[in-house]
Amino acid sequence: MNLGVHNKKVLITGGDSGIGYETAKILIDEGATIILSDLKQKDVEEAKEKLLAYNSDAKVYARECDLSDNVAVVQFAEWTKKELGGIDILVNSAGARGAAGEFLDLTDEDWQNTIDIDLMGAVRVCRAFIPQMLAQKSGRIILIASENAFQPYVDESPYNACKAAIINLSKCLSRRYGEEGIAVNTVSPAFIETPMTDAMMEDLAEERDTSVKEAVEYFLDNERPFLTAKRRGKPEEVAAVISFLCSEQASYINGSNYRVDSGAVESAFG
Repeated sequence: MNLGVHNKKVLITGGDSGIGYETAKILIDEGATIILSDLKQKDVEEAKEKLLAYNSDAKVYARECDLSDNVAVVQFAEWTKKELGGIDILVNSAGARGAAGEFLDLTDEDWQNTIDIDLMGAVRVCRAFIPQMLAQKSGRIILIASENAFQPYVDESPYNACKAAIINLSKCLSRRYGEEGIAVNTVSPAFIETPMTDAMMEDLAEERDTSVKEAVEYFLDNERPFLTAKRRGKPEEVAAVISFLCSEQASYINGSNYRVDSGAVESAFG
């Protein structure tokens, strides 16, 4: 499928693994130039080398950036402007589960740390890179939310709140900048095979004194009973939807949210 992203410059935060990395694979096959970003330069360099091994013609840049540090984000935007003339597409896949547990036990610091990564990280990166899109009167932004935005889980209240806020932020930005050629949408995955859910399942396996495989089965039966596929999703299944939203075929989509959750969210709406 020709996505119409040839020579487009795509920044993918959280791009060293999981959903971000699989999105990069799809887009480099379509001729896009990829800028991978994550917390550690070593990790993004390794991801870059893997992408070049996958596709030797790939155009990939790797640069660390801590999205909780506004100065670092601003400097990153300045670097892309100087080196590449700016970006065309932003995929904000960076995030973390953050503090989890009983609501009454979570402190202000627990909440603030999660907000700083999962909500303010998106705010900072959009604020830094939207001006580049305004200058060229076009752009695409895809923010990664979660099923938790619609179906909150009681032990993940900070993460739930941040992901709901991401969808609201996306709608706000889509209304403000849509007439200036910038489309902003969200994708909301559920229980995908990523380092974040790997860690969750390892913790659950230790807690229940079982194997990780048994922990996954327990989690599916007891925590995600509406997930019809009865398995964790694959990051490339989410990446396919993200890549479509980057494409010319998605030019009439703005302010929307796409759930990639195998029915995990019980409600028909939202």
